[in-house]
Amino acid sequence: MRIIHLLVIGALLFAASYVYRIKMDSTARVERVLRLHAEIREQRDAIALLRSEWAKLDAPLRLQGLAERHLPLKPISATQYGQLKNLPERPSNLVAPGDPDPIGAMIGTVAAAADAPAVTGSVPAPEVRR
Repeated sequence: MRIIHLLVIGALLFAASYVYRIKMDSTARVERVLRLHAEIREQRDAIALLRSEWAKLDAPLRLQGLAERHLPLKPISATQYGQLKNLPERPSNLVAPGDPDPIGAMIGTVAAAADAPAVTGSVPAPEVRR
């Protein structure tokens, strides 16, 4: 009979320690969830503050005042536009008929450079075999 009592007492102690461990784990997790909720609330408050500051900085009246104060711009008047007849004459051909096209040569150089393999600091240069 004493052996049964010792086994029951042992089982009760094991069950009590197991329940205590579960309680402590759940308490730790609840505290973590509460900390996360507090962090989320802080981040939302920070986002709301930044949005309100952005709205204040992006206000059209404020931007108009800054532009008037710092930019020397004036309204456009109709007299600022010229007429086509006042434009200078088109220049004569800049390239002689037998010379190569300089713009085409620049485009060819850029295209050749774009086709070449790019070597960066993170990629070793290809080995040259002789």
